Amino acid sequence: MKATNYDLTQGDILRKLLLVALPIMGTQFLQMAYNLTDIFWLGRVGYDAQAAAGTAGMYMWMSIAPMMIGRMGAEIGVSQSLGRSDREAALAFSQTALFLAAVTGILFGTMMFALRYPLIGFFNIAEAHVIQNAANYLAIVAVGMPFTYISGAVTGIFNGAGNSRVPFALNGGGLVVNMILTPVFIFGLDMGVVGAALSTTIVQVLVAISSILVVRAAPIRPFDTLRLLTRPQWGRAKQIFRWTLPIVAESASFTFLAMLLGRFVAAFGVGAMAVQRVGIQIESLTWMIGIGFASAVTAFVGQNYGAGQWSRIRRGNVLALRIMVSWGVFTAVIVWVWGAQLFSIFMSEPELIAEGVRFLRILSIGQVLCSLEFLSIGVFRGVGKTMPPLVVSSGANALRVVIAYALSQTALGLTGIWWGFTIGVCLRSVALYIWYRYHMRQMPKENEPAEVPAG
Repeated sequence: MKATNYDLTQGDILRKLLLVALPIMGTQFLQMAYNLTDIFWLGRVGYDAQAAAGTAGMYMWMSIAPMMIGRMGAEIGVSQSLGRSDREAALAFSQTALFLAAVTGILFGTMMFALRYPLIGFFNIAEAHVIQNAANYLAIVAVGMPFTYISGAVTGIFNGAGNSRVPFALNGGGLVVNMILTPVFIFGLDMGVVGAALSTTIVQVLVAISSILVVRAAPIRPFDTLRLLTRPQWGRAKQIFRWTLPIVAESASFTFLAMLLGRFVAAFGVGAMAVQRVGIQIESLTWMIGIGFASAVTAFVGQNYGAGQWSRIRRGNVLALRIMVSWGVFTAVIVWVWGAQLFSIFMSEPELIAEGVRFLRILSIGQVLCSLEFLSIGVFRGVGKTMPPLVVSSGANALRVVIAYALSQTALGLTGIWWGFTIGVCLRSVALYIWYRYHMRQMPKENEPAEVPAG
């Protein structure tokens, strides 16, 4: 890989940001397409099948939290090390992150498989066939969890090195396979929800194998040598844990509190659960793309932080914010105006479509503010300060649950839960952005080298 092509510390800032951001955003869009493919075909089976997959999907969402150890550990470590022109440290962080990813993937997958019935039981679903389908889905995707974690670490390595096009290509190939296999398994082999889970797991394995081959042997790999089965450097591992444990806690608390909201929604029936599942996936048009752009900001800030380029970081942040706010406005308009058309792709019941439109329009109110949050998260992670997002996210999300439950006990009912979603997002985004602005004012005005983490 030509280092100059992916050196984010020099050259036109907007071009370099987009060079990294567009493929990452594309990768996140592909991930959304994975989920929408399952929802689309399961909707042809019935909304109870969507509810079953959506319930199990909550724990796949939870699996993102420990996956951040390998992915963000690689992304932060590689970007900061390359910013200091320390390729040896970047390689060490990569190999250590891959080891940690494999171990955490095995542990989390085993937990999901062994505890699948108690985990599904958390939602107090009344329909026995929905419970069984959700448990079967969870058992199958648990098998693919170690592979997903390894792919995540490889994505972090390439993103940190500034070459986000490789993960995009790998996930694009996976999406094509998934789009072919899902209807074949669900309808051709008459496997229903189990077929959707098998398709997802097969794709996870294929993408992981491809990722390993690329990072080991492709001409565009970040490092000439990278050993997968090697003892981790414990000094690097400790630094990765210092960076990532707040990210893990932030993601886990966010998902757990979202699951509590899902439990509140389940009290309104399987139809409400299906509406929530579909609505969140449509709304992910904003937040998955936003997370992707935040990851690009992390790589950009990480490399320039390592190089001590503070003025460049500030200019990049301004450009990134303009882009993200523009995207937030665009998606808010889309879901407000065309919510019914979007929902009708996945559902045919008029009453559920009407509820889905109400859900989307309430969610659209917070889309622009989400842009502030994504920028703040990307910057904090790039400089290795991952505690502020944890503090803000945990507090705001807990408040969101309280607000949603309180409003659901009023005449608003289910609509009160939708309002709880949005109010919590607005509070979280504004609070984190204020903290980000304060943090940036404390940073050096002139360029100076960043502190080197202990090895």
